[in-house]
Amino acid sequence: MTTAAAFFDVDETLIGFKTMFRFLAFHLERRGAAPGTYERLTATLHRAAADGAPRAEVNRRYYQFYAGESATSLAASGRAWFTHELADAPFIPAPTARFDAHRRHGDLTVLVSGSFFACLDPIAEHLGADRAFGTRPVIRAGLLTGQVVTPLIGAAKGRTAHAVAAIHDLDLAHCSAYGDHSSDLDLLRSVGHPVVVGSDPVLTAHAQLAGWERLPDTRAAAEPRHQETRT
Repeated sequence: MTTAAAFFDVDETLIGFKTMFRFLAFHLERRGAAPGTYERLTATLHRAAADGAPRAEVNRRYYQFYAGESATSLAASGRAWFTHELADAPFIPAPTARFDAHRRHGDLTVLVSGSFFACLDPIAEHLGADRAFGTRPVIRAGLLTGQVVTPLIGAAKGRTAHAVAAIHDLDLAHCSAYGDHSSDLDLLRSVGHPVVVGSDPVLTAHAQLAGWERLPDTRAAAEPRHQETRT
């Protein structure tokens, strides 16, 4: 019987890069987009972030790029993308080892990310995760509308942990969570065993004050191939 869960952010917690941007570059190339399309599209997100747009708003704008795309085709592209990424050993060793340890112990393993099914489903299958929650694009007649239900950013991650605990009758005081960025703070605060990955200054300060555990961000993956905006 499962008595605890381990919640993991994905981008730069388990995977050494931002999946949404790496996938977008791969997908555009795969479908034969004109050279420079990736740079043109992501420039709008860089500008929004630089202008102080809320993180959830930047996340929403990202999914507008997929308006009119087939969900089935995106899922297939996601599997091809992840197979391609596996050649570069994308997982960060220390937190991935923790994920495996939680799984062997019988804990419910849960991915919680602002990314979406095209990226998360193959990662979850590879790791053997029990559940994967991401930002949910709105799909009508099999096509993405460019809208999302709710960006899974910030406080939404904490709410997801509470919902999972309620469904599985788990005490969050006995659960763990792993994150690398200040946007993971609500998720980390929701559990009894929060773990900070890397050296984000906000999370580091909380870890020092509250005695949270910290793991190094020793990446196995190569540096990201494109400039990326955190979502």
